[in-house]
Amino acid sequence: MTYDTAPTWAHAPNALARAAGASFAYRELGRPEGVPLILLNHWGAVLDDIDPRIADGLARGHHVVAIDYRGIGASGGTAPTTVEAMARDTIALVRALGFARVDLFGFSLGGFVAQQMALEAPDLVRKLVLAGTGPAGGHGIDRVGAVSWPRMLKWLLTLRHPKTYLFFTATPAGRAAAGAFLARLKERRCDRDRGASPRALLRQLAAIKAWGRREPHDLALLRQPVLIVNGDADAMVPTVLSRDMARRIPHARLIVYPDAGHGSMFQYDDDFVAKALAFLAE
Repeated sequence: MTYDTAPTWAHAPNALARAAGASFAYRELGRPEGVPLILLNHWGAVLDDIDPRIADGLARGHHVVAIDYRGIGASGGTAPTTVEAMARDTIALVRALGFARVDLFGFSLGGFVAQQMALEAPDLVRKLVLAGTGPAGGHGIDRVGAVSWPRMLKWLLTLRHPKTYLFFTATPAGRAAAGAFLARLKERRCDRDRGASPRALLRQLAAIKAWGRREPHDLALLRQPVLIVNGDADAMVPTVLSRDMARRIPHARLIVYPDAGHGSMFQYDDDFVAKALAFLAE
């Protein structure tokens, strides 16, 4: 396949890098200059689960690098069962790619990984964008699976994609946003990533449960500027946890979108991209 010199997410080439004893799949967008922005994905997600509007929009102002975790998609190895191991993998991958300092955008599980990375390697991480996520020990995080499985199975009755129920509200605006988002995920037609295996899904779910049950972090130790984003009706990682993080992180600001769920930035993609770019440019 021939790619444009400045590809969109739908045409960004797949690449592999070796780190921490495994091969990691990733894609890059934007000019390779400035502080890179690393995209850290949600439970069971692969590169093709990233919203093209978000990736393309952020790449207007940044060198964007999206990754598959170990054991997910085209990455090798076995999926870890702790967020700490996922963070160590990602730190090793970032350094293997030659980056001395990065920004992180973590969605859901990716937000857990981003927090852990910032605490473990504060000199590596400049800024964080945390979407649809919560802190270690956050009430309800260990029930993500119990909340998600019924919604994931609703497609058997409705023939609607599970993300319709996991990421969006049941209102007309939420359903319209879900349809538009799911259509965007189909824009890439060639060189698509592998889907996550059932075993990898269960191992990542174990990591999420462990994160929800561990002792809370002292988030006052996060000295990086942090932008926290969620919808006002997140059923997977309760919105109250976003408000809790905003209170506990010294340099945090919070955006809560109305009539929106776990995937609020997909529903308000234009506004989110504009606010994220402004935050990262400060």
